[in-house]
Amino acid sequence: MNSNEKIPVILDTDIGSDIDDTWALAFLLRSPELKPKLILTETGNTTYRAKIVAKILERSGYSDIPVGIGIHQSDDVGPQQPWVEDYEISDYPGTIYEDGIDALVEIIMESTEPITLICTGPLTNIAAGLEMEPKIASKARFVGMHGCLYKSPPGYGGGDGGVVAEYNVKADPKACMKVFSAPWDITITPLDTCGFVRLKGERYRRILECEDRLVRDLMENYKIWLKSRKEDWLETFRTQSSILYDTVAVYLAFSEELLVMRDLGVKVTEDGYTLVSKGARKIHCAIEWKNLEAFKDLIVERLTEQG
Repeated sequence: MNSNEKIPVILDTDIGSDIDDTWALAFLLRSPELKPKLILTETGNTTYRAKIVAKILERSGYSDIPVGIGIHQSDDVGPQQPWVEDYEISDYPGTIYEDGIDALVEIIMESTEPITLICTGPLTNIAAGLEMEPKIASKARFVGMHGCLYKSPPGYGGGDGGVVAEYNVKADPKACMKVFSAPWDITITPLDTCGFVRLKGERYRRILECEDRLVRDLMENYKIWLKSRKEDWLETFRTQSSILYDTVAVYLAFSEELLVMRDLGVKVTEDGYTLVSKGARKIHCAIEWKNLEAFKDLIVERLTEQG
C-alpha cells in the first residue's frame, strides 16, 4: 500500500457499555492511517449506542462518517444515557442507516479496495452480515478485540489473571464461531495484550487537561460512566483511565509494530472460551507487548496533538 493511502475501515462497536469503546472511537478518528466508511452499533439497544456515536461525530466535525444501527436486541439503555438524553438520532446531519447490516454488506461488496473490519464487541452483526452475503469474507479482513489465550488482567470476570471467557466471545459464542470460521484474514488482540492498557500519571494528565472538543466529550462520557460504577469515582477520574481494551484493535488495523504476533489455532467453545488448539483455524494473535509504553504514548499523542 502506498504510504499516502488510507485504509478503509468499518468499526463495529458496542459503545455505551464499557467506556473503552468510546476511547477506541476517538483513537480511530485521530488515526490518519484509517478512513472510516461506517460506524456500526452492536448488541442490545443499538439505537442508544448509535446516539452516542452520532453525537460524538457531529460535535467533533466528523459527520461525514455514516452511522449504522445494528440488530436491535433490547430497549435497555446503558451508563452513558445521560449524555444523549436530549439527543435524537434524526438530528445527526450525516447519514444514518436504519438497517446497519444491509449497509455493512453493501459497503463491503461495492468497495473497490479491501475493507478492514474493526470489531470491538460481540459479533452478532458480523455473523448476520456473513449470513446475508458470505462473499463479504473475500472482500474484507477482520481485526477484533476478542478472547483470552493465556492470561487476563487480575480481577477480570472475578478471576485471578488466568484464562477466562472474554465478554465479547461469551456474549454470543455462536456468532464468534461463525465469524472465526469465515475465509478471511483474522487478527485479534485477546485479553493477553489489550487487558493491560491503562493511562496514568503524566500521560493521563495530558488527556484530562486537553481542551480539544473530541477529548472533552470523551472525558465527559468517562466521568458519567465512572459515576454509574463506583461511589469514589472522582479520585479515579482525576488520576487514571479505565483499561482501554478496544484501542488495541484499532491499532492493529494499521500496525503490528509494538506487539508480538503469532499464528495460532484458536477454537471457540460454546461457553465462550478461546482455546489454543493445533487442529483449529489459524488466527493472527497479539500475544504480548514489545513496547506497551510506546503504545500508551501513541494514544496520548493522537488524542492531544491532532485536534
